[in-house]
Amino acid sequence: MGLRFLAAGLIVMAGLLSVQHVQGASDCDGSQNCALDARKQGEIRPLSEVLAVARQRLPGEVIKIELDRDDGVWVYEIKILTPRGRRREIEINAQTLEVIKSDKSD
Repeated sequence: MGLRFLAAGLIVMAGLLSVQHVQGASDCDGSQNCALDARKQGEIRPLSEVLAVARQRLPGEVIKIELDRDDGVWVYEIKILTPRGRRREIEINAQTLEVIKSDKSD
C-alpha cells in the first residue's frame, strides 16, 4: 500500500512539474520577449510606426527607447537628441500612437 501512495505522489508531482507557466503579454514587464508577445497579439504597433510619430513631433536622433506598461496601457518612452544638442522626451501610446506627453521641440 505504501508503494501505491508513493507512485501516486510521484505521478502528481511529475504532473505539477510539467505544467509550464505561460506568460501573456498583459503580464509583461517590458522585456524584449514581452514586447514581441505584445506585438504578435496586436497590443502594440510596430516600432517603425512609433518612431515615425516621435520623429515627426521631435526631430533628431533617437538615443533611448523604453517600453513600459502604465495602468494597463503600453507606453513607449523615447528620448531624442535634437539638432541643437538638447535631450527631449516623448511618450506615445504603443497601440493607438497617441502622443501622451512631449517636451517642446527646439
